[in-house]
This record gives sequence, structure tokens and C-alpha cells, in this order.
Amino acid sequence: MIQITDAHKISKVENGTLTSPKGFMSGGLHCGLRRAKKDYGLLMSVQPASVAAVYTQSHFQAPPLKVTQESIASCNKIQAIAVNSAIANACTGKEGLENAYKMRELIAERYELPADHVAVASTGVIGQQLEMDKIEYGSQNVQLSKENAHDFQQAILTTDTCEKSACYQIEIDGETVTVAGAAKGSGMIHPNMATMLGFITTDAAIGSTHLQTALSLSIEKTFNQITVDGETSTNDMVLTMANGTVENNPLSPEHPQWSAFQETLQLVCEDLAKKIAKDGEGATKLIEVNVTGAHTNEEARIVAKKVVGSSLVKTAVYGVDANWGRIVGAIGHSEAKVDAEHCKIYIESQLVFSDGTPSPFSEKQAEEDMSKETVTINIELQEGTGSGTAWGCDLTYDYVKINASYRT
Repeated sequence: MIQITDAHKISKVENGTLTSPKGFMSGGLHCGLRRAKKDYGLLMSVQPASVAAVYTQSHFQAPPLKVTQESIASCNKIQAIAVNSAIANACTGKEGLENAYKMRELIAERYELPADHVAVASTGVIGQQLEMDKIEYGSQNVQLSKENAHDFQQAILTTDTCEKSACYQIEIDGETVTVAGAAKGSGMIHPNMATMLGFITTDAAIGSTHLQTALSLSIEKTFNQITVDGETSTNDMVLTMANGTVENNPLSPEHPQWSAFQETLQLVCEDLAKKIAKDGEGATKLIEVNVTGAHTNEEARIVAKKVVGSSLVKTAVYGVDANWGRIVGAIGHSEAKVDAEHCKIYIESQLVFSDGTPSPFSEKQAEEDMSKETVTINIELQEGTGSGTAWGCDLTYDYVKINASYRT
């Protein structure tokens, strides 16, 4: 888990939004795709921005992702992102692809932008065609301002119970650089290179190639380390825009403050990832699993994610049952190299399993620890120097209720 370091002097912006960076505006409204809640959002930069994106690895990538990838490939610049909730526009064939293009064109025409400077995203029920009259209403009536970030952040939600945003600042070349983001995600969360929908903005000057490098590194340690239910969606995407309105020297791995920018971006991604995990459908607790002493960082992340994704671990956490055998079971069938005789498992600070045998612990203390909003499991493999963290949530009766009637 990344921490704010004094060395880089990164500061968290309380109540920051994705329009906190200079030169960004957004808006959201109810266009009619949902019964009452906001369901159409637009994010805009005052000038074309460098762009980086990571997408689901599902074989059934939805038309909005294909159109967005085409836009980015055309010129590596994006100025606007149009998003709708309620309908995913996935598995919708030729008509769905045409609708995704039309959604892009509506914004390009209204704001006199090149079509390939507009990205689109959709989320919601799979297999339904977009109601384009409602999309057109949204595109023509959405109002942009720096103050309308919450409207956008609400418009992208589906079964989420709250907005998810994060914002940090750092000084680079004597200028204050802001990195912020918003995301949606509650169910179908088990990413493969990306997850849910995430939008990150920054006013830093950085080219698209280097921005992609920074985003990919951050994704690997944050969004790719969360799981709610082991399912990956057709529409998952994280997209980052950097409009360069802060005139720092362009960032690259050779820039003396590159690592500081990378850390700031990763903090935004981590905050959003944890908020998604905590807001898992029906969830009552966030689960954090920290693994140290693995052969490599990658193996540590594999073990952490295997444990946090175990249905048996998740139900034990919901039931406030310190059944460390569930944790052992999850570690035991991970793809990492693990020696059971060296492994130690802690629930919070209590050692419950050590070097192949149970360790005496206080059931009362364990119950108190597992009743907290965040339940922490620490695992020491004692095989090397690799470390990693993953986040998830407990599995409750309400998860079944929500997904049993998702379309209705």
C-alpha cells in the first residue's frame, strides 16, 4: 500500500473532484435512461489533452471501448469524454457500434471538436440498445462548469451507493500540479488490466506515451488488485487526460520529479480502487490483505488477490469468524511459490498461524478486529523481499439480492 511521503511533499485535497485540476469542466443530468437518477455525464478539457487508457481484457469488448480506442489511436489527444449509465451498449452488434459513433459525433458537433478528440463510455445492462433520442437530449442539454463535478460523478454510477473521487497535489518545477479522479464500480469487479469505469484528470504537462507508462504502472498495483465477485465486465476502462495547463517542464522518466508524479497518480488510483472495493454490492466491510516476503512483488500480489477474492474468506469476514483455515486454503492454491512451513498469518496484529501450525490467539480480540469497517489480514511468506496488497469486501446476503434482480 503506497503512503504519502514527506520526501515528495504530496498533499491530499479534501473534497477535491475530477475538475480540481486547472482547465477541466464537467456536467451531468437525467436524460431518461434511468427512472430518476442522473444517467448522462460529460467531462471536458479546455484544450486537447494527452491521453492514456487501459481496457478490459474481456473477449466481449463493448462498442464504446472500440470507438474510444479508435479516437485515441488517431492522434493520441482527447478533449471530451461522454458517458452514460443504465445501458452498457455491449453485445449490441452493428447497431450498437453505430450508436457509439453517434454518441461521439453529437458531442463533436455541439462543441465543434474533431470526432477523434471525443471518447465515449457506457455502463449498465448488457444486451440492450441505447435509446439514442435520450442520448441526444443528454448531449444537447448537459451544462459544463468547474462546479458541476458531482453531477458527472453521480451520472456514471449504477449500483454504487456513493460517489467515488480522489484528489492530490504536488509541486513540480515550482508549479502546483493536481491529479484527480472519479470512478464507478460496485459489482462485476475482478479486473484484468483495468476495472469498472475510471476517469483521471491532471493539469500536468506530459506526453501521451509517458502518461501511458505512468498509468499502466499505477493500474498494476491498484485497480488490478481489487476484487468484489471474481467477474470482469465488458465495458471496464480507466482513462487519463493531462491537459498541460500547468506549464511545468514536460514529465518523462528522465525528469527529476518523475517518481513524485508517479506516486501522486498511484495515490489517486489507490484511493479510487479501495472505494470501489469497499462499496462492493451488499458489502459491509473493506478487506485489505498485505503480503510480504514473497519471491517477487508479482507473486505477493497474486497471493494477496487470491485471499481477498476467496468466497470463503469473504463470508468468514462477514460472519466475524476468525477462521484462518479459509486464508490458508486460499494461499494454498495460488500460483505463487509458497512454503507452508515458513508462512505466518495475522488478523490485524494477532498471529493466528505460524510455520505450519496454529498459534494461540484471543477470539474476543479477533472478533473486535473483524467487526471494524476495514479488516486487515497480514501474511508473511518469509521467502524473499516481494510485497503486495489487494483489496476486496465481504460477501453478504444482499449481494445475492442485488444481482438476482439486476435488470428489474
